[in-house]
Formats: sequence, C-alpha cells, structure tokens
Amino acid sequence: MEEKVIDRQEEKEEIQKKIDFKMVTFSLAGRDYGIDIMQVKEISKVNKFTYVPNTYFYVRGVYNLRGEIISIIDLRKMFHLQFYKSGKDSKKDGMENILILKLKNMIIGIIVDTIDKVIGISSETIQPPPPLFDDINIKYISGVCEYLDKLYIILDVDRIFMEEKKEEISDKKQIEIKSELEKEKAADTETPEFDFISETLLAFKQFYVTSLNEEWVRNHVDEWISTCKKQGRGVQLTGIDDADSFLYTFYSQCTGLLWDTEYMHEVSAILPESKKGPIGIWNPGCGKGLESYSIACCVKMKYPGIHLKVWANDSSLIDISTAPNILLMEQDIPGYFLQENFLVKTGKGYRFSKEIIDAIFFEYHDILSDNSIPQVDFIVARDILSFFSLENQLKLLKEFERLVKDDGVLIIGTNEKITGMGWKSTGNTAISAYTKEIG
Repeated sequence: MEEKVIDRQEEKEEIQKKIDFKMVTFSLAGRDYGIDIMQVKEISKVNKFTYVPNTYFYVRGVYNLRGEIISIIDLRKMFHLQFYKSGKDSKKDGMENILILKLKNMIIGIIVDTIDKVIGISSETIQPPPPLFDDINIKYISGVCEYLDKLYIILDVDRIFMEEKKEEISDKKQIEIKSELEKEKAADTETPEFDFISETLLAFKQFYVTSLNEEWVRNHVDEWISTCKKQGRGVQLTGIDDADSFLYTFYSQCTGLLWDTEYMHEVSAILPESKKGPIGIWNPGCGKGLESYSIACCVKMKYPGIHLKVWANDSSLIDISTAPNILLMEQDIPGYFLQENFLVKTGKGYRFSKEIIDAIFFEYHDILSDNSIPQVDFIVARDILSFFSLENQLKLLKEFERLVKDDGVLIIGTNEKITGMGWKSTGNTAISAYTKEIG
C-alpha cells in the first residue's frame, strides 16, 4: 500500500514538473476557451457600463476600474457568435462575467458567457488550430489542447486587440499616400465635366471615384458628353435618374440575375482546375441571393461532389431574409441550371435543390464590421467597392487579403481595377479577378 501511495505521489510530482503553462478558462457560445494567465489581471462581475457613441458595435462601453477607465468588449459580439449560436446577451441579474486583460500597453475588459477555472498544462500538449475552424479566424488562435476530456481553444489576445491598431496606422499611411497621388494626377488630367460628374455621382448614388474605377469613369465621361451633345442636352447629372443612366454600363454582367451560360463559363475558367478538401466562399453584397446561388452552382459544376460552404452577406435585411426561400419562374432561369438538376419544380415555380440551399449561409451583415468568417478559397465582391470611400476601399481590400487563402481568387466588378496593394490580375479581360502576391 505504501508503495502505491509513493508511486502516485511521484506521478503527481512528475506531472507538476511538466506544467509550464497556465490559463484561465471560460465558455463562449458553447465552446471552451483559454487565455494565458499571465495576461489576465483579474476576474470580475460588472453590470454598469458607460455607453460611448460612435464606437465599434462590440464595445459595450467603458468601466471605472478603481480609478482607471477601461474599454469593455463583448467578445461574442466581436466574433459575431451571437448570430448563430445559442446564448443570451446578458444575464438575468444584469451582471456580466468579465476578464480584465493586461496587454502590452493597455488594460481592457472582455465579456464572456461563463468563467470556469485555472488549469495548468504542459506546453508540449498544445496543438496548432485546425485549418477549418468555423467560429473564430485561426489567426487569433494560438493553439488547442485537451484537458479532462474537454477541448480548449487558446486565444492569442495580443493579436486580437493589438494587431487592429497596427493595421489602422498602416491603413492611414496608405490612405494619405494614395490620396496625394490621386490629387497630383487629378491636377494634370481633370476636366470640369469629370469633376462635376464625380461630385454628383457621390451626391446622388454614394459612388466614389477613385483609382479603383477612374479609368472607366473617364472613358464613360467622354461617351456621356458625346451622347448628351447629340441629344441637345447638358452633360450635368441633375438627379438620381441621370446618375443611374450614367452608371448603367458600369455594373458587371448578370448583376441581380442568375449568371448566364457565358458568364458561368468565364468564372469557371479562372478557377483552379482541381481542388481538394472543402471549399469556402465569401459573397458580400449578395443582394437577393441570385449571385450566391450562381456561385454555388458554378463551383458544384466545376468540382462535382466537393463539400461547399458559401457565406452570403448583405446589409439589406429584406433581401437577406427572403433569399433562402426564393422562387423562380422558368423564363428567368438559364437552361444549364435545369440541365444540371440544380433546381426543383414546385406548384408555384422552381426552387433550388436542398444540396444548393444547404451550401449557402445567408446572414445580415455590414461588410465594414468585423466578421468571424474563416479563410476562404474565393471571394466574390462584384461592384460593391466603388460605393465605399477611399479609406474603406483600402480597408476592405486589406480584409480580402487577410481572408482569402494564398491560392485563392478575388472577383470584383468588371469595371473595377486593383493596382498593386498585394494583388495581381489573373489576366482575364471579361472578369476582374485577382490572386494574392506572395513573397
């Protein structure tokens, strides 16, 4: 008996020697997480925050921590977990579970669902995160480990909260440089008509003329002036109807429609000939969903039998809520959709097959807000960048670069062009498609 006690004691001591990493564990939207205990200043329960206007949607407010004002971040909202996971935004008693984190040069509080305990493990047991983790982008995860039959996801809070500030500074520098270059170019080449049309497009349609679309706008200004002279009318845009007429040919082929056979083949041609494993696609600005369905069918046709997931987002609540149940009439359907059995006939028209519907996740989302979409193989964001300011165009291109895989493809509007900024064109003239510049 004494030998067994001694053996167990030696085993415990051996285990204790191997423990070189301790973390505070907590739950978030049904999963278990951990943060290095050296970055946790304290644990608290709080129910009163001071609201601060014009901040990110996930900032609940600020809190007076013994004379020090700190920001309080709702971690579940930050990663958009509340949109598709169970869990309430606040507790019945109004008290929130708070972890006070001490980072390199700031202290912040994060709201979590429940705080569990402190556990000690050997760093040798920490494994890299799985490549297809669907809750939080793997760049924010330092590793995963198993402890007492529970899988813990270890968050890299330095990267989550500090990297964003670095990116903001970098973006501002890029914006300042880009703006100065555009001003210099404009001083040499701008005409009164171009200047006036650019200003009225912004006023009537929130269309921003930048290097992304300037080539098309300049060419179209000449065409517009010629047409207006033939019609004996002024070239100025006097209202929304004029602005719509000017932009009529700007939009990509099949905008707001199911892709026709020609465009489907053009898109298919720029995709890699073969693809292994699941395929992820992000389609921001999906509208009523016809583009998302077209993307899903195109990929299914290119890679039969492959598992597919499309994140389809739009800021129109009406469009995004009706997209999953869309009903089509036969005259509106290109023939190959029926030939490939992507649609099912009902008494009132045609609906997409269960395989296609299950592949698409429609969600209301503002593209400028942070998102928890994992890295994807393809991003299809046609004709949406031009309706954001230069600052936000740069921000979104940086987000696209972060989210698309190294061998992935970004498709933007046909009349939108990216010069440099980490992207290179695929060379397809019918589709404005880009891959990341590696190295």
